[in-house]
Amino acid sequence: MNKQEKDKILVTGCAGFIGMHLCEKLFELGHDVIGIDNLNDYYDVNLKIKRLSILQNNPSFTFLKTDILNKNNLEDVFKNHKPNKVVNLAAQAGVRYSLINPQSYMESNIVGFMNILECCRHYDIEGLIYASSSSVYGGNKKIPFSESDNVDSPISIYAASKKANELMAHSYNHLFGIHSTGLRFFTVYGPWGRPDMAMYIFANKILKKKPIQVFNQGLMKRDFTYIDDIVDGLVSAIKNNYSLEIFNLGNSRSEDLMDVVSILEKKLNTKALIEYEGMQPGDVKKTFADIKKANKKLNYNPKVNIESGIENFIEWFLDYKIKNE
Repeated sequence: MNKQEKDKILVTGCAGFIGMHLCEKLFELGHDVIGIDNLNDYYDVNLKIKRLSILQNNPSFTFLKTDILNKNNLEDVFKNHKPNKVVNLAAQAGVRYSLINPQSYMESNIVGFMNILECCRHYDIEGLIYASSSSVYGGNKKIPFSESDNVDSPISIYAASKKANELMAHSYNHLFGIHSTGLRFFTVYGPWGRPDMAMYIFANKILKKKPIQVFNQGLMKRDFTYIDDIVDGLVSAIKNNYSLEIFNLGNSRSEDLMDVVSILEKKLNTKALIEYEGMQPGDVKKTFADIKKANKKLNYNPKVNIESGIENFIEWFLDYKIKNE
């Protein structure tokens, strides 16, 4: 990599699932990374600390514990470390938790994102890449979901906050010329994944012979996307640095949830105990990404199928459990 291609990239939420994997890839590509994270306790902080300890072994990495809600601290990061690009992955995640604590979504995902946009505006940032979500499609009936579809009817606070991010980025591009690319992630899974996601919850409960809750009587379909494919899309978005774009990053396949449970049973060599439940508020029955736009403009081409991806996840999961329980 020549000097012109080397970026100094600020990654918010660096101790998160996607953040950790992205940082590792950026090191591999020769970039310098400033990582910030507030290490909150929405889920097991030890998992975040273990991810972070891996990143801190790399000399290209600088970690600062701070919160994007703290505008003064955030400005100090931009002023003192002078990143030229920003990837904002810091957010309050999860659809279901937004039913319990909607306030946290407004703070992290709206006020925090506003602070990021303001810093990008005042510190001459070349490009902002930020996490949106497939949840913005709400109860849309047209399948697969396309970036050109109307997304004005979110059915969760989380989805509304992510849609708001897209509108805010659009305004800052129009008013101040801030380059921004929003990435709508579809059900990301893989090693070091979040313990509040179905893949981890199911694997953990199957292993412990505890019942798993399956919603909508099991009639659910998800576009599960392996972490390495998501990272490839992120890296391409950073490199291309479009003026104003939104892309779906999915696997472009919609898997039956019960098929995923069957693969988990096979990989864990344990039968699942299943409790069928009704539909959860804020949830959707099916997600399915149209990735033609991402393929054309980001050269995005997911490679990992569900069986291989789950196998990789379970290999990590079992090793992590042995070492930490």
